[in-house]
Amino acid sequence: MKIDTGIGHKERKKIAEGLSHLLADTYTLYLKTHNFHWNVTGPMFNTLHTMFETQYTELALAVDAIAERIRALGFPAPGTYSEYAKLSSIAETEGVPEWKEMVTQLVHGQEAVVRTARKLFPAVDAAGDEPTADLLTQRMQLHEKTAWMLRSLLE
Repeated sequence: MKIDTGIGHKERKKIAEGLSHLLADTYTLYLKTHNFHWNVTGPMFNTLHTMFETQYTELALAVDAIAERIRALGFPAPGTYSEYAKLSSIAETEGVPEWKEMVTQLVHGQEAVVRTARKLFPAVDAAGDEPTADLLTQRMQLHEKTAWMLRSLLE
């Protein structure tokens, strides 16, 4: 069925493609955070184990919101590891780093999600897509705050 929400097919497609990158980054960060939650050790164990759980739980909710926005725009949401590997700007982690390296990697991951969201704003603004702009603003605010909190552990 044709979508007639005031945003043309071409514009919706461009936004959905950008959101697919955001979804891939968010899911990759979710996996990395969950992995670190399971495998963190050291003097910061309790703090980081709890903090990482809070973060991956929030990321799990975020991937659903992003995927549903892609669907609302009329496009399929990517949902496989291979698609995410192609779309994500966040690299997978080999092995189990020590806790400070985990925190550093998660700071970089949080910041990468912000950059991916920020890149999408010109297309969203040009199309007058306020729901996506709202989603992006909320995601950016949360990821910037999380990056700050993680960064604070390293100072």
